Amino acid sequence: MASTDQDPLLLLRQSIASGSAIVPTASSEASAPEVSLSQATHLTFTSPSRISLPINTPTRFVSNDTPVDLRSIYFAWLNREVAIPEYNAFASQLNQDLGGKGQVHKFAYIEKLDLITWLEGASEESECIKPLAGDKDGSASTAAAALASKGAAAPAIGSTLGRSGKGTLDPRLASIYSSERKMGDRNSVLRGIKPSDFSHVRKLAAVFMTKKPLHPSSNISSNASIPSHQKQKRPDPIILLSPSASSLLRMTNIKSFLENAQYLPPNSLSAGSSTSANMLHINRLVKDIDPNRPMRFILVEGSEQFKPEYWNRVVAVFTTGQTWQFKNYKWSNPNELFRHIPGIYVGWRGEQPPESVRAWGHRVLNVAVDRWKNPDASTVDTSRWRDREVVESIWKTIESNMRTKGWKRDHAPSSI
Repeated sequence: MASTDQDPLLLLRQSIASGSAIVPTASSEASAPEVSLSQATHLTFTSPSRISLPINTPTRFVSNDTPVDLRSIYFAWLNREVAIPEYNAFASQLNQDLGGKGQVHKFAYIEKLDLITWLEGASEESECIKPLAGDKDGSASTAAAALASKGAAAPAIGSTLGRSGKGTLDPRLASIYSSERKMGDRNSVLRGIKPSDFSHVRKLAAVFMTKKPLHPSSNISSNASIPSHQKQKRPDPIILLSPSASSLLRMTNIKSFLENAQYLPPNSLSAGSSTSANMLHINRLVKDIDPNRPMRFILVEGSEQFKPEYWNRVVAVFTTGQTWQFKNYKWSNPNELFRHIPGIYVGWRGEQPPESVRAWGHRVLNVAVDRWKNPDASTVDTSRWRDREVVESIWKTIESNMRTKGWKRDHAPSSI
């Protein structure tokens, strides 16, 4: 990927944004007809000009320190709305059809969500996508992604970009900028002709540091000399929902409830989310953690595709009181689970919660919503003003637990 006009990810994102055709072919010739992915040797992009790339070209998307090939990226995009079990079954079938000609990478669902979000243009950055070759600070890669999301071709790395990160800089302005004196900050001014050993200062300062020991993980996050693009990005917190059919909150209505403070029946016509969605994400500004940037929360019903480190990102578990929900959890015992993660039970106002929920005590937040007046109505009931009070109490519990567990504006806790 020496230049942006040959970068597979940027070409794919640009084609998606412009709605231009992406054609799998059996050769790089312009007249080559479309074939199936199992027979394709090239992937042809038709905008802004016709470009054919080998379908096994490695991309900048990295999974487990290994670049993912173009075929796997395009296959994931084609199956973006398919649930993970069906996606894995389709991938296995394609691998069988390929024989020894290659293998399709099976994405974990968090990786797949991250990839699809970036390809759709909803995000300019991804923690799984490496910067373009020659882009030291990552700014050119971000600018190229922003242009690709608008269907425009990205400038080549090494060309002079405008200060806004978009377009090519006028040569006359480039000449003026080259004569400017670059201002230094507290890091750049502390440079010298040779490295200096300041280890003796640490010994002198040890006496004053005994009452305020440094947290072991703070050495990396607080080191201002590390370039910002090399610092680990903050992972998204995860909220687990109950897959039970009796739950008042399902994938169809949880987004409107937590984002808009409006309860809708799961099967009503006014519920906005798709019934086939196996993951959603919502944004919320958590001022006590990051007052300037909203946090993205991932909502899922099951933990079957979880990696071990994902459990450190779980900030809440919605439950109906049925213990089978926790069978595949890291902590299958409810009492142990809710010592690490707060539980939330949502029932009808005026009804007693199940005995199991009452037995779990204060570690499970028990809230109630008013019954829906007309389940068959297709319009939103504007009289449900008490829903907002319930939603704010849920967010208060989640955010309080996040502060306690050590969520910061630039990193998640290493254990919970």
